[in-house]
Amino acid sequence: MSKHPEHSPLGKAVGYADQYDATLLFPIARAPKRAEIGLVSAPPFFGADMWTAFELSWLNARGKPQVAIAHITVPCESPHIIESKSFKLYLNSFNNTRFADAAEVLVRLRADINEALWRGATVQASAGVRLLGPDLFDREPVYELDGLNLDRLDVECSRYTPAPDLLRTRSPAENEGPVSEVLVSNLLKSNCLVTGQPDWASVQISYTGAQIEQEGLLQYLVSFRKHDEFHEQCVERIFMDIWHQCRPLKLTVYARYTRRGGLDINPFRTSHPQPLPANTRTARQ
Repeated sequence: MSKHPEHSPLGKAVGYADQYDATLLFPIARAPKRAEIGLVSAPPFFGADMWTAFELSWLNARGKPQVAIAHITVPCESPHIIESKSFKLYLNSFNNTRFADAAEVLVRLRADINEALWRGATVQASAGVRLLGPDLFDREPVYELDGLNLDRLDVECSRYTPAPDLLRTRSPAENEGPVSEVLVSNLLKSNCLVTGQPDWASVQISYTGAQIEQEGLLQYLVSFRKHDEFHEQCVERIFMDIWHQCRPLKLTVYARYTRRGGLDINPFRTSHPQPLPANTRTARQ
């Protein structure tokens, strides 16, 4: 059964279970928010939500604590997302539970996450889960998004709720033909749909088509500053607004949100099949 965000643990005082409990995961249907942006059938994008869990620990068979970083890939085809605080509570429930080894933890994570994402539906694309032990921690790099930085532009900003009318392409007289560009900004900020807490992100927009006016694109990204929506929903809104307003031949939108509660969420949406980017954190994450 789909659940509503206001029924989630967000914004509520809750106890922290330290014994494994898969029922803590709280799925939220994607469909209502997609309907708001005109998606009532198959969306015009592929992609996934890439999560990093930095606070994962359990006990081995002898009761000694173990730690790991988890990389989780959630296919955007899944009918649900998992509310992030419930994900944190679920991961904390491993803390004082004994497992034979990391492989058993991995199996539990994968099974529980897939059940929540596909609850009431047939699994069509399994979530990916990868655990990194301490011996691999020093191989986790910090890497900023590639592209021409829009933040260099000295633009006036006065609109702080999503304003797709700010998106425009150069006039036909100025356009010599399709261009391919990769543009980035560190100024994306939105708010949690339930608590209103700020969510900070860097975003990368790659496209082929009529050249998008960079000043308007930056102003549009800034216009999310007072907008209340989950990370995944913001990225899909950005994708659809650019898709409709600028009509590119190809489009990819990728955002990396700063972590909260030991979790970061990094949605990736693309109009054409391509490999997912490496789940590599930025300096702010």
